[in-house]
Amino acid sequence: MKKYDAVVIGDANIDLVVVGCPEMPAPGEEVFADQMQVHVGGGAALFTLSLAKLGLKLAFNGVLGKDDDGQYILNEFQKHGVDTQYIKISERNNTGISIALNSDKDRSFITYMGTNKEIDLQQLDLKSVELARHVHLTGYRGRRNHDDYMGMIARLKSMGVTLSCDVGWDDTGEWYEGIYELMRTVDIFFMNEAEALHYTRCSCEADSIAQLRKHSSHFVIKLSSRGALACIDGKTTHSEGFKVDAIDTTGAGDAFNAGYMFGYLSGRPVEECLLYGNACGACSVMNYGGSTGIPDIYALQQFITSITTV
Repeated sequence: MKKYDAVVIGDANIDLVVVGCPEMPAPGEEVFADQMQVHVGGGAALFTLSLAKLGLKLAFNGVLGKDDDGQYILNEFQKHGVDTQYIKISERNNTGISIALNSDKDRSFITYMGTNKEIDLQQLDLKSVELARHVHLTGYRGRRNHDDYMGMIARLKSMGVTLSCDVGWDDTGEWYEGIYELMRTVDIFFMNEAEALHYTRCSCEADSIAQLRKHSSHFVIKLSSRGALACIDGKTTHSEGFKVDAIDTTGAGDAFNAGYMFGYLSGRPVEECLLYGNACGACSVMNYGGSTGIPDIYALQQFITSITTV
C-alpha cells in the first residue's frame, strides 16, 4: 500500500477573480466591480485540490513565496489533506498572482508568474514518488524543456509509477511535434479540442483523433460543453457533458482531469472515468474559482444522479 495515490508537480498561485467588471479602465479612470474573490489557482494546484476533495491522498511539488499568499495556498492544501512537505519556499520571488476579469462579454487575465517561474522538473522530490502509485505532470514547454521532460519521465517510469500529463496551451505558437514522443511515453495524455487540432495540424476532430491514435494508447480530449472523449488502444468512447449554468470556466479542464483520474485510480471503466470528469468540470464552472465547486465524492455522485445530461 502506497502512502499517496498521486504526486503532482506544477504551478500554484493566487487567483484574484474580479466579478462584474464592465470594462477595462482607460488611463486615469476608475471602474467598479461587483465583487473580488481570492482563490487558489494554477492548473496543477487545482487538479490536486479537486482530487483530494474526492478522497484520494495527494502530495504536491511546487514553489511558493515566503509571503501571505504562499501561506494561504499551503493552508488550503493542508485543509484538504494534501501533503505539502515537498513544496519549496523561494527567497527570490513572491507567490504568483493571476487577476481574472470576468465581464459580461468575456474573460481577461493579468498574470504575475512569481515563483512559478522557478518550477523545474528536476525539483520533483523522488522520495515522494517512491511513496506514490501515480504522478501527474504539468509544465511542458515544448522545445524549451522537452529533453529535460523526457529524461525525468524515463526516471519516473523506472520507479514503477503510472504517469498522466496535461500539456496545456502552447503560448509560443510552435506546437512542437516532439509532443508525440511524450504521448508515447505517458500512460494518460490530456488535452482540449483546440490543443489537439493545433498539435496535429488537422482541421477537424476525426482527423485529429486518427493522428493521435498513431502515438498514444490512452488519450483524453476535453470538448467543453460537449463533454469529452477517451481513446484507449484505438477504441474511442464519448461521454456527453452536463447541462449547467456556467459562471466561471477557469480551471474546468483541471477539474475534469481530477474527476477522470479519480475514476482511473479507483479502477473504474472508461465510461465512469469520463462521467466523473464531466461532472467535476460541470461543478467547477458553476462557481467562481477553479476548485471551489468540487464537492466530496458522495455529493458528486448525488450531483450525477440528480442532473440531466445534454
